[in-house]
Amino acid sequence: MFSRTARRRTAGFSLIELLIVIAIILIILAVALPKLTSARRYAQEMAAVKAISTIHTAETQYYSQYGQYATTLQQLGPPASGSAAPNGAELIDRDLASGQKGGFQFVLTQTPTGYGLQVTPTAFGTSGTHTYFSDQSMTIHQHSGQEPATNNDPLLGEAAAQQQTQQAAPPAK
Repeated sequence: MFSRTARRRTAGFSLIELLIVIAIILIILAVALPKLTSARRYAQEMAAVKAISTIHTAETQYYSQYGQYATTLQQLGPPASGSAAPNGAELIDRDLASGQKGGFQFVLTQTPTGYGLQVTPTAFGTSGTHTYFSDQSMTIHQHSGQEPATNNDPLLGEAAAQQQTQQAAPPAK
C-alpha cells in the first residue's frame, strides 16, 4: 500500500525532467534551423532562375508576335483590359509582371541589341545570396554577393564547377 505522498511523487514528471526535454528540443532546433533556412533560400533562388527562363520564353514569343523584344515586364504580362496586345501580351503571370516574385525583384530593360534582365533578392541574405543577370542570349550570369550581376560574372553553375575542379586538383608542389 502506497501512502498519499508516495503516489504524488510517481504520478507525473518532475520539473528537472521537463527542463531536460525542453533543452533537448532547443538543441535540435539550433542544429536544424540553419539548414532549414538555407534550404528555403536555395529553393527561392532556384524559383528565381526558373522565372528568368520563363521571361526568356515570353520574350521569344513576344519577338515572334510583335517583331521586337518587350521593354518592360508589364508588356509581357496580362493586359489591363481586353485581349492580348503589345502592352499586355499575356505571356507571364501578373505576379512576375509586377516585378516582384518569390523574394526577388526582376527589372527588365531595353538594350541596343535586345533586353537585359537584372534579378536581385529583396532581402539579401534572407531571400537569396546571389544576384542574376541575363539578356537575349538566354545565358544566366550569377554573382555571389549584393552587387548586381553583369555579363562579366560567371554563368550559372560555372562558379560551382570551378570550385569543384580546384578542390579535386592535387596541390601544386
